[in-house]
Amino acid sequence: MILFLLKRVAVLLVSTAIAGVVVFAFMALLPGDPAEVALGVNATPEAVAALREQFGTDRPPVAQFLDWFGGLATGDFGTSYVTSTPIGPQIADRLGVTAVLVIGGMLIALVVAVPAGTFAAVHHRNPLGAAISAFSQVGIAIPAFLAGILLVFVFAVQAQVLPSGGYVPISEDPGAWLRGLLLPWLSLGIVQGAVLTRYVRSAVLDVMREDFLRTARAKGRGRLGALWRHGLRNASIPVVTVLGLQLATLLIGAVVVERIFVIPGLGDLLLNGVAGRDLLLVQGVVMVLVVAVLVINFVVDAAYALLDPRLRGAR
Repeated sequence: MILFLLKRVAVLLVSTAIAGVVVFAFMALLPGDPAEVALGVNATPEAVAALREQFGTDRPPVAQFLDWFGGLATGDFGTSYVTSTPIGPQIADRLGVTAVLVIGGMLIALVVAVPAGTFAAVHHRNPLGAAISAFSQVGIAIPAFLAGILLVFVFAVQAQVLPSGGYVPISEDPGAWLRGLLLPWLSLGIVQGAVLTRYVRSAVLDVMREDFLRTARAKGRGRLGALWRHGLRNASIPVVTVLGLQLATLLIGAVVVERIFVIPGLGDLLLNGVAGRDLLLVQGVVMVLVVAVLVINFVVDAAYALLDPRLRGAR
């Protein structure tokens, strides 16, 4: 298992380096000079040249990349072209908000999907099981931003029991913090929960057809008892793959949801950077999102090793 994890760590490091090259190259190909954008159209060539030297954009691209990528390991993302403030602390502050949003949405998705998908599989021949499958199919067709708008209309505009947007730090008011995140969590969790329900149902159905589960039932265990004791662990292996993809989807979907509910997370910071043409800030945020997806994939691979004894014993 240790060798398996070491190989995955090596893949993670190589993938991070390749992602850094791709992100830097993509940003370098975008039109526009940061110095000219910062100074405006009436800037003199001398002022533009001086600011390019200050930003470091007058150096060769390879030197710029090595300086930027080397600073990522220490949290030094450079200095914003627009606000002249360090980018690293901004990303660190917003990353915590986005992480809470994504984790809360995933917890709601799991709370919805695991029991609903298992019930739909066990009772797949009953009308109630078919109804759960139908509702999950409808949920898949609803994007997270539309779910957020509908939730705002129902709970904030009509019922007026939850705020329509805004963010209060937990250190200031835990109750207001929780109330402000409920609708964003639901908008992310319900949609992803519908997707995950389909996969849980399919995985449990496949396990229920296996010989070892029929053997357990032949020894006297009930259907639910055999499934709980022997089936769910085997069913969780394909679900873990989808769970990793869902986390990555939640991370990207949070960009839009943060904008709808006025939450100061990475998505809000990214869109503000794009609007202000702060390319170095955008470059840093995109790199953080890419690394987060790579880390999620690494965690999924590690979870395989824990769930599947064949990987733990592989040489």
